[in-house]
Amino acid sequence: MPRNLTLPLATLVVLGACADATPTAVEPTGVPTAASAKRDEPLAQASVSVVMSNLDSPRGLAWGPEGALYVVEAGNGTVNGPCVASPRGPICYSATGAITRLWKGQQERVASGLPSVIRTQINDITGPHDISFQGKGNAFVTIGWGAEPRLREGLGDFGHLFGRTIRVTPNGSWDLEADISSFEDAENPDGGPRDSNPYGILAEAGHQLVTDAGGNSLVQVTANGRVSLVSIFPKTPGGAEPVPTEVVRGPDGSLYVSTLTGAPFVAGAAGIWRVVPGGAPQLAAGNFKTITDFDIGPDGSLYVVQYASAPMFFGQPGLLIRVSPAGVRDTLHSSLTNPTGVLVGPDGAIYVSNRGNVASVGEVLRIVP
Repeated sequence: MPRNLTLPLATLVVLGACADATPTAVEPTGVPTAASAKRDEPLAQASVSVVMSNLDSPRGLAWGPEGALYVVEAGNGTVNGPCVASPRGPICYSATGAITRLWKGQQERVASGLPSVIRTQINDITGPHDISFQGKGNAFVTIGWGAEPRLREGLGDFGHLFGRTIRVTPNGSWDLEADISSFEDAENPDGGPRDSNPYGILAEAGHQLVTDAGGNSLVQVTANGRVSLVSIFPKTPGGAEPVPTEVVRGPDGSLYVSTLTGAPFVAGAAGIWRVVPGGAPQLAAGNFKTITDFDIGPDGSLYVVQYASAPMFFGQPGLLIRVSPAGVRDTLHSSLTNPTGVLVGPDGAIYVSNRGNVASVGEVLRIVP
């Protein structure tokens, strides 16, 4: 069931140890569980080709209603407006976010000038993070922030553009939708410091579901823009923040949410959680590291991208891992560079946003296992 994320290095720090024990399996889900995992080793080298290139910090992927492949770009970091001080350095207005489409073999940028900011001291670009379509002509996009919501005021008239969702029309124009960061500021559902970074989005009939990676929550947005809490996520056994990234509707009808986890980003601490509204989230598949995105294939297999593979923090290559319905784990690609998005294609290939934390050289890979 293909659908439509992503992340820069310092934003990973903003979005946010290791679970040594094998988590209890959640039954039944139709999604592989950590308890049944049998191996985690590379397969023979997959076929890899570049299908989109020269992207500015590519993030989430989605199939459009016409069958085209879309990717959101967080931006290139050019400063085009005011800056505001933050604990992690100045945040400066950029407005270099974009959406690019691959259609009938042609790559075309279909929307540009979308809200984005850059932390100039660490070259951390935040802007459009994810995209999801509902019906024809309705593309919903998350616009990140990655800081305390009230700091947005320091950008003056531009501040209200961040920490929210937007709706993009087929001609590339866009309208402001829900203010996710204001919800975090008012409600602070996880009880920690007020911090907001809308990240993953799933558009469904009459509403959208959004992960707030800074607020550690999953929220629902109704057609009139009202934001309400669906779930919050627990800290890791080592006390790191959960940092939810993507949300997907599973084959059993439940919602599934991936977590990146916060510093020190220990291998094994990240996971995928099953969410049933009204109940506490349950770990469906664990023992991952820095999950930036995942998707579910037609047979129920999980396809997971890990931003890095070092035991701690962000060293070593990113990975693409497949987990079969029986829980067997195979590494499909072991030398990715800061991957940020993954999408199962109707052609059986897996599409990955690669080099997702840098401008100009970002790309989308087509991987055939």
